[in-house]
Amino acid sequence: MSKLRFPAYGGQALIEGVLMRGSSTVAAAMRSPDGKIEIHTEKLTGIYRSGLRKIPFLRGLLILWDALVLGTHFLTISANVQSGEEEKIEGPALYGTLAVSLLIGLGIFVVAPTALSTGVQSLTHLSLGWVNLIEGVIRLTIAIGYIWLIGRMPEIERVFSYHGAEHKTINAFEAGAELKPEIVKKYSVEHPRCGTGFLLTVVVFSILIFSPFRSLAFLIRVPLQLALIPLIACLAYEYMRWTADHLNYSWVRTLIWPNLALQHLTTREPTLDMLEVSIVSFNAMIAMEEAQVEPIKERILEPQNI
Repeated sequence: MSKLRFPAYGGQALIEGVLMRGSSTVAAAMRSPDGKIEIHTEKLTGIYRSGLRKIPFLRGLLILWDALVLGTHFLTISANVQSGEEEKIEGPALYGTLAVSLLIGLGIFVVAPTALSTGVQSLTHLSLGWVNLIEGVIRLTIAIGYIWLIGRMPEIERVFSYHGAEHKTINAFEAGAELKPEIVKKYSVEHPRCGTGFLLTVVVFSILIFSPFRSLAFLIRVPLQLALIPLIACLAYEYMRWTADHLNYSWVRTLIWPNLALQHLTTREPTLDMLEVSIVSFNAMIAMEEAQVEPIKERILEPQNI
């Protein structure tokens, strides 16, 4: 398998759409309520053009930036495409919603597991090593349970189907296949660089990294754990980058099997029209990457008969 280029092509599911990111540009295609495909493209600036992306370990911060800033930006665009001008989400309401969502997420996935494991420790007097393992299991169980629960919602199931479309498109491209919905559909919904696998890797690494601080008081340990999240993300990114670059070894494929298996919680088999959206997004990104054309704020394609 050839060496990965950084940043490797990747993407994210949106509401009725797909985001694709290259090394210098990003493109998103979304199916509007009238059946047309809207395309939004932008050049990547700021942190993406800095030397950070070439520094081992620190470049993992781009993953956090993707999730918290770039991904949220395009998720908002896709939501606005579906809701229309009258119900557009923007301004203080948007930032307030994002802040509350972030705080709730940190409470559920960081503070709650720490509080529960602290309670277990006080009741059972288990060794610190066992309690730290229990905290990791609690955190992983909450994460998997949350994903499974929201995945039963029809709206989220469609997002997960677009996630599957994104994976299939990138897999087909990396295999050198022609990007047509009927061909791309044959490829797997699994991909070694998926954010779902990244989540599992972060949880496993957190068990190891949080372990030395188990003896600290709860009110000291929680802020410290929050501060260590960027470090864990950087380590997890380097691990996933390395494994994705060494899939020619059978033991590496065995090592990442849990990551691939977990992806079936966040992906669904896409329809051909979903694959069309994903391919349009990918082609728009590739066109900008190869030709260095100027980005377009919006372009609308008429619906195709698929």
